[in-house]
Amino acid sequence: KTASNMAVVRAVGSLCPPINHEFVGLSTGGRVLAEYIWIGGTGLDVRSKTKVLEAEPQTPEDLPIWNYDGSSTGQAPGHDSEVLIKPCAIFKDPFRRGPHVLVLCDTYQKLDDGTMQPLTLPSDGPTWGLQASNSRFHAEKIFSHPTVAAAKPWFGIEQEYTLFEADGTTPLGWPHGGFPGPQGPYYCSAGTENAFGRDVVEAHLMACLHAGIKISGTNAEVMPGQWEYQVGPCEGISAGDQVWVSRYIMQRVCEKYGVVVSFDPKPIRHGDWNGAGCHTNYSTADMRDPACVYTYTAQTGDFAGKEL
Repeated sequence: KTASNMAVVRAVGSLCPPINHEFVGLSTGGRVLAEYIWIGGTGLDVRSKTKVLEAEPQTPEDLPIWNYDGSSTGQAPGHDSEVLIKPCAIFKDPFRRGPHVLVLCDTYQKLDDGTMQPLTLPSDGPTWGLQASNSRFHAEKIFSHPTVAAAKPWFGIEQEYTLFEADGTTPLGWPHGGFPGPQGPYYCSAGTENAFGRDVVEAHLMACLHAGIKISGTNAEVMPGQWEYQVGPCEGISAGDQVWVSRYIMQRVCEKYGVVVSFDPKPIRHGDWNGAGCHTNYSTADMRDPACVYTYTAQTGDFAGKEL
């Protein structure tokens, strides 16, 4: 192949897409592929590996606990590297389709007596930080508490992100080594001169819908190359589960287009460029009840001491 042809191949994030399509429709002989997904050592990176099953799982309890080498993700020392992953939530696989599934897992340490405990990493250990510990286990205990469950907490998550070229430093639509025109025309924009990366956005939207993610919208954001999608409303722990799987799906979509996605809240630190947030909307059953009336007393300002 010529150098230019190789450049095109690399640009689409695959060694050779036409050859890949030859294998997509092959029979698996009735076996099901489960992509186990978990959060890695930085607390930001998403890892995954494939397990072949004899039957399609209907619930997380139908899936076996598995393991991985935690020393390769910054979550365990080399002399005792096994980390267990326990299935928590199942979604349809939008990449393999058919009966195949994506499986969100949380992480555990195996104890000497054969039991396991949620992965907890010491701040001074051979790891990348406390955020790589299993926080879902503790969150689920809170959400399953009868008082919390009765409140029926809903979350709506607005996940912003930035798309970069394969170099990881040039946002889509930006000149190499320079800056685009000032912010203003890019938010909720249309047109080649304003909207950069819409193919990724549309592919991610459809993939999430297929997977069963409760994605509720998308839009271009203020900075060129920056976009947003919304997940929810979701009740309780499912909000976090769906956001993490939606991020994984975004990374997989970006593989196919040869671009890099960043969820960094401030990806461009020089100049007057908007950050990429993750706004969270929250309500309980009482807050959603039109019959409930709330009052509060202002603490400062012109209305200090007055009930409003």
